[in-house]
Amino acid sequence: MENGLDIDVNKDVDDGWEYIVVGSGAGGGPVAANLARAGHKVLLLEAGGAPESYNYQVPAFHPTCSEEDDVSWKFFVRHYEDEEQQKLDTKYCPQERGIFYPRASTLGGCTAHNALIFAYPHNSDWERIAELTGDRSWRPWAMRRYYERLEDCGYRGLLRSLHRLCRWNPSRHGFGGWLRSEKADFGLLLGDRILRWLVMWSALKSLLSSGGNAVAHLVRFLFFLVTSGDPNSWWSVATRSEGFRITPLTRSSGRRTGTRERLLAVQKECPDLLTIKLGALATRVLFDDQQRAVGVEYLEGEHLYRADPGYRPESSGRRCQARASREVILAGGAFNTPQLLQLSGIGPADLLRRHCIPVRVDLPGVGTNLQDRYEISVVLKMKKDFSTFAGASLVAPKPGEKPDAAFTQWLGGGGPYTTNGAAMSIIKRSSPKLRDPDLFLFGLVTDFRGYYPGYSKATQAARRYFSWTVLKGSTHNTAGRVAIRSADPRDVPEIDFHYFDPGTDPAGKDLEAVAGAVEFIRSITAGYGRRVEAEVVPGPGTSSPEQIRRFVRNEAWGHHASCTCKIGRPDDPSAVLDSEFRVRGTQGLRVVDASVFPHIPGLFIVLAVYMIAEKASDVILADARKSGARKTGVRHSIPSPQGGAMP
Repeated sequence: MENGLDIDVNKDVDDGWEYIVVGSGAGGGPVAANLARAGHKVLLLEAGGAPESYNYQVPAFHPTCSEEDDVSWKFFVRHYEDEEQQKLDTKYCPQERGIFYPRASTLGGCTAHNALIFAYPHNSDWERIAELTGDRSWRPWAMRRYYERLEDCGYRGLLRSLHRLCRWNPSRHGFGGWLRSEKADFGLLLGDRILRWLVMWSALKSLLSSGGNAVAHLVRFLFFLVTSGDPNSWWSVATRSEGFRITPLTRSSGRRTGTRERLLAVQKECPDLLTIKLGALATRVLFDDQQRAVGVEYLEGEHLYRADPGYRPESSGRRCQARASREVILAGGAFNTPQLLQLSGIGPADLLRRHCIPVRVDLPGVGTNLQDRYEISVVLKMKKDFSTFAGASLVAPKPGEKPDAAFTQWLGGGGPYTTNGAAMSIIKRSSPKLRDPDLFLFGLVTDFRGYYPGYSKATQAARRYFSWTVLKGSTHNTAGRVAIRSADPRDVPEIDFHYFDPGTDPAGKDLEAVAGAVEFIRSITAGYGRRVEAEVVPGPGTSSPEQIRRFVRNEAWGHHASCTCKIGRPDDPSAVLDSEFRVRGTQGLRVVDASVFPHIPGLFIVLAVYMIAEKASDVILADARKSGARKTGVRHSIPSPQGGAMP
């Protein structure tokens, strides 16, 4: 202890920062960038590196990127506590006692390897937090302003022109933000005759399956034309519409874009204010005697975490500490943020004592409430290869190697490599009684059955396969848990999602919804006729309702882990954060990542995390202004959610 601070004078201590941000993904990256642009000295700690490979840049290579050793942290998670049930999943890895769950340890976090899908959450997700906390700043109309602030919409040209000419913006898209959004060139996929039929038939079936009479069908079709199938238009969001959609991607001129590009641009703009330290594995938060976060301890070195494919037991790293005069912001994601809090003495007291960690704040909710989507695929083997990727290797050329034609097209900003492989998508309700659509169904030109070691190579090789993947949003199961296995920060925590009815959905609503979606997909694929050689997953042997439910129970997966440090009411013992992202029982410590949500939002999570990062930036800067403390460096302005300048 030094002057009452939890600082070890025998370790390397890096002083002089106002803010320390741990994690560079969709939560931490924008926060660090915004604080630096507002004139504050910020240290960003990222455990991974920043390899600038083609697997990162090329949208079509995202499966390969998710397994790339320089990027991937290979988590293995449990879907069930029951080992016999767990083993029924064909993706189960006996040596790891779990299912592969790819995460990214690199500058940009999981925005570096995701499928680039940029889908707006439901307004009800924001309403729920506003009602839960009594904080009106979370209401949907206000939250939409953060979306407008961060997006640079590149696919609604007429609306962009209207916005420039008269500031009229009925779609409430953003047209000057830091994150570019584009739509894949639909014509690339429709150049294949078989795929063109699949898309047209599926779109028609989707329209007719929505119910209603001919007038209702016509209205839905006209709505699709007016919105250009855009799920992020305010019209689509406000009306909770469903139907055939063309999903936007976080892409700029055919290349992936995310928080990495934002951080590097701000670092170039504000080199004295934003410092990015790579190869820095955070091990605990440091506190003073008043429970104020004053810094972070971290290990400096490469491949130090046991989920890293390059991990070596003999590599211990150099122990360092960094101090923050204002705040520490944790943004390590739904697995690593609760782990870091628990290692810092914040979490369930019995868990901490079991691992001989002094209890600083007994917060039972840290690591509980873990949620995810449920996903499952129907995979078809076609009679002929699709021509869309004909001659394409789906592999980046090695130095000196001649690239394939598709890669040459990508270098010029076009071609099939600019897509993420999705040919079409349908947003749908699993029950007409639901307020919001809870199903996202997307067709992929490949064989995709979930995540397992080597899955990316299988998707590369599949030229004659078409997969319909079901994604179930708004799940009922909140029984998942993340808990440290030891006091060693290099250890991967125990992660158990407690799927379906062993969790908190004893009525089986999630299972019924996913099984029903599989049957709906089959009603579509039945019309593909002679173009299909066979359904290979789940296959003809899975036909009865009970067999389909068993298939879903055994094979479902997810990849949107969230909600492990939830925002909640002061009287909720399971709440970890208040409505301004502050960790209860502490000062100067916040969490800004996917773990903050009380309930998993929308259908895809990354856009919701980007939005809370912009909101958190405003909250943190407002507190800084109230404190009246001296600011460091040149001050820059960032747009406010109202469209003006914010100091």
